[in-house]
Amino acid sequence: MVTEPVRIRGIDSRVADRGPTALRIAVGGQLRKLRELKGITPVEAGEYIRGSHAKISRLELGRTGYKDRDILDLLTLYGVTEEDQREMFLELARKANEPGWWHRYSDLLPSWFETYLGLEGAAQTIRTFEGQLVPGLLQTEDYTHAVIEVGHQTAEASRRVELRTKRQEVLDLPAGPKLWAVLDEAVLHRPIGGKQVLREQIEHLVEMSYKPGITIQVLPYDAGVHAAAGSSFTMLRFAERELPDIVYLEQLTSAFYLDRSEDLQLYREVMDQVAVQAEMPEESRALLVKAAEKL
Repeated sequence: MVTEPVRIRGIDSRVADRGPTALRIAVGGQLRKLRELKGITPVEAGEYIRGSHAKISRLELGRTGYKDRDILDLLTLYGVTEEDQREMFLELARKANEPGWWHRYSDLLPSWFETYLGLEGAAQTIRTFEGQLVPGLLQTEDYTHAVIEVGHQTAEASRRVELRTKRQEVLDLPAGPKLWAVLDEAVLHRPIGGKQVLREQIEHLVEMSYKPGITIQVLPYDAGVHAAAGSSFTMLRFAERELPDIVYLEQLTSAFYLDRSEDLQLYREVMDQVAVQAEMPEESRALLVKAAEKL
């Protein structure tokens, strides 16, 4: 009996536009599907490439780079023998190893934030609660500059503003993430950069709130105490069912990435609570317009 060669289903070409992290996750997902199709365990696959089941897990979750030898050996193990299929997959893996667009700013970025940029671009949805500042993905250049110049030299500030502006392009990609932001009303009254800069920033929020895939809510003062008081955080969710949500908590000199089930459950509940307490999107837009008019 002749065994038909296994053919690989293509990866959406738009995935690569979201950056190497997204492509690495997609390639890893394909490897997992090929392995499961053949009924091969992670332990068996790991031994075949002179590694361990943990290495297979990292490869399949897209949490490490790919070596040509490992990819070719795994394709052989999984029955992918057609040369065009192997070459196509190998090329995708090589593209997934390429540096992200943020690499040119690596002299400004701590490693923990480079990780976040990759995950942000790879996410399917981004939910964020912000109690102090407008989220970076929604900031105007002037607002960003006012935030950044507090802690950085002028020469660095312009490149950091450029970096944040570049980040925002992910929201315009056809396959980019959906953004759901809940802002404490205090964000609308903190005069970052002065009244004119803040007014233009709020007007920008109004404009962004009309975009498909972007939801903005305002948590008003009269909502009283809320579950996220004193905190700001971001939750990233991915299309791949094997990848858990990630909660991102940023501090002055470091960040935490939480993916334990109990932590995720807590932050989901908190996010849901503040979304319920916040004004609905249309009412939030009216609040934004009113806040801008008062400046």
